[in-house]
Amino acid sequence: MHNFASRDLSLLKHWNTALPHTAPMPVMFLGHGSPMNALQNNEFTREWKRIASTLETMPTAILCISAHWLTPGSTRVTSMQQPKTIYDFGGFPEALYQMQYPAEGNQALVDEAVKAIQIVHVHHDHQWGLDHGTWAVLCHVYPEANIPVVQLSIDYSQPAQFHYDLAKQLSGLRRKGVLVIASGNLVHNLGRIAFDKINENYGFQWALEADQRMQNFLLNHNHQALIDWDKQGTAFQLAIPTPDHYFPMLYALALQEEKDDLSIFNDKAVGGSLTMTSFRLDYVN
Repeated sequence: MHNFASRDLSLLKHWNTALPHTAPMPVMFLGHGSPMNALQNNEFTREWKRIASTLETMPTAILCISAHWLTPGSTRVTSMQQPKTIYDFGGFPEALYQMQYPAEGNQALVDEAVKAIQIVHVHHDHQWGLDHGTWAVLCHVYPEANIPVVQLSIDYSQPAQFHYDLAKQLSGLRRKGVLVIASGNLVHNLGRIAFDKINENYGFQWALEADQRMQNFLLNHNHQALIDWDKQGTAFQLAIPTPDHYFPMLYALALQEEKDDLSIFNDKAVGGSLTMTSFRLDYVN
């Protein structure tokens, strides 16, 4: 379905497109789950498909923060004109490795992001591309790959507060036609997954407890509790054995403004130890 192998590279018309001034764009945190979601039509992917139709303004570009681009010791941004599709997983059906998501890059977004981030020097990256934390979701949101996409990496050597503070500096992008999408999972413990229930809405008690408490913090605008995730007790420790899939959420959370409405969706557990819980921020006048 998503075969773009013959796509004419001369269509790269968005590379130097300037970012416009717009009303504040929404912000998304998407629980992405298994790479197999790229191929599947299920309750989660159907919600992803709805996203584009709910946006009043088509994005000029997308900035994605994926749990699958960790760069300890540096913060990087994809700076190539045609980012490649990365298959950063193993053991899945061949059909998944045949998928292509040939979204263009966007030089204007790269420049704006680098200029906005003052907390650290941002390195231009010409090697990475779009990993499955990005394309396995976007292939449902924008299946034609017609919106330019830039990825921002996660410096995995830094604590949660650093990521929140860095993301705060990206707030101006919302008024420049940029849709910010963070992709990870609130509860993500692959070591305890129940493989016999991977396709079922099933969660262990600790996973459900942690997810519900996270939702409560989100809805009550308690950002500091979410930043201090490692101080929240046993359920959180089990839910976040490593913070790689949790950190992207902080990038979306940091962009919340006073007039934003936060809505939660896909809030179900799968396989016992994963939750697909997602949220979006919509500016309300």
